[in-house]
Amino acid sequence: MTYEEYLDEVTTLIAEKYNLSDAAAIDLVVKAQDAEFFVPHDQDDKLRTLDNAHKDAKTIYQARQKK
Repeated sequence: MTYEEYLDEVTTLIAEKYNLSDAAAIDLVVKAQDAEFFVPHDQDDKLRTLDNAHKDAKTIYQARQKK
Protein backbone atom coordinates (compact mmCIF):
# COMPACT_ATOMS: atom_id res chain seq x y z
CA MET A 1 0.00 0.00 0.00
CA THR A 2 1.10 3.58 -0.47
CA TYR A 3 2.34 5.69 2.41
CA GLU A 4 -0.93 7.67 2.41
CA GLU A 5 -3.00 4.48 2.39
CA TYR A 6 -0.94 3.19 5.30
CA LEU A 7 -1.60 6.32 7.34
CA ASP A 8 -5.31 6.04 6.53
CA GLU A 9 -5.32 2.40 7.64
CA VAL A 10 -3.60 3.20 10.94
CA THR A 11 -6.04 6.06 11.52
CA THR A 12 -9.04 3.83 10.81
CA LEU A 13 -7.74 1.10 13.09
CA ILE A 14 -7.21 3.54 15.95
CA ALA A 15 -10.75 4.87 15.57
CA GLU A 16 -12.32 1.43 15.33
CA LYS A 17 -10.27 -0.55 17.84
CA TYR A 18 -10.16 2.11 20.54
CA ASN A 19 -13.55 3.72 19.98
CA LEU A 20 -12.17 7.17 19.21
CA SER A 21 -13.71 9.72 16.90
CA ASP A 22 -12.17 10.10 13.47
CA ALA A 23 -10.91 13.53 14.47
CA ALA A 24 -9.17 12.15 17.57
CA ALA A 25 -7.58 9.31 15.58
CA ILE A 26 -6.40 11.74 12.91
CA ASP A 27 -4.90 13.95 15.61
CA LEU A 28 -2.94 11.01 17.04
CA VAL A 29 -1.59 10.05 13.62
CA VAL A 30 -0.63 13.65 12.80
CA LYS A 31 1.21 13.93 16.11
CA ALA A 32 2.99 10.65 15.40
CA GLN A 33 3.98 12.00 11.99
CA ASP A 34 5.29 15.19 13.59
CA ALA A 35 7.37 13.02 15.94
CA GLU A 36 8.74 11.22 12.85
CA PHE A 37 7.22 7.88 13.90
CA PHE A 38 6.38 7.06 10.28
CA VAL A 39 9.70 8.02 8.63
CA PRO A 40 10.80 4.37 8.28
CA HIS A 41 7.45 3.52 6.69
CA ASP A 42 7.91 6.30 4.15
CA GLN A 43 11.36 5.01 3.25
CA ASP A 44 10.59 1.27 3.17
CA ASP A 45 7.35 0.11 1.61
CA LYS A 46 7.82 -3.38 3.09
CA LEU A 47 6.85 -1.90 6.46
CA ARG A 48 3.44 -0.86 5.14
CA THR A 49 1.52 -4.06 5.87
CA LEU A 50 -1.81 -4.64 7.55
CA ASP A 51 -0.08 -6.48 10.40
CA ASN A 52 2.23 -3.52 10.99
CA ALA A 53 -0.71 -1.12 10.79
CA HIS A 54 -2.34 -3.01 13.68
CA LYS A 55 0.90 -2.89 15.69
CA ASP A 56 1.46 0.78 14.97
CA ALA A 57 -2.12 1.68 15.85
CA LYS A 58 -1.65 -0.02 19.22
CA THR A 59 1.73 1.66 19.82
CA ILE A 60 0.37 5.11 18.97
CA TYR A 61 -2.73 4.64 21.09
CA GLN A 62 -0.75 3.33 24.07
CA ALA A 63 1.67 6.25 23.84
CA ARG A 64 -1.37 8.54 24.17
CA GLN A 65 -2.39 6.71 27.33
CA LYS A 66 1.00 7.31 28.95
CA LYS A 67 0.75 11.09 28.69
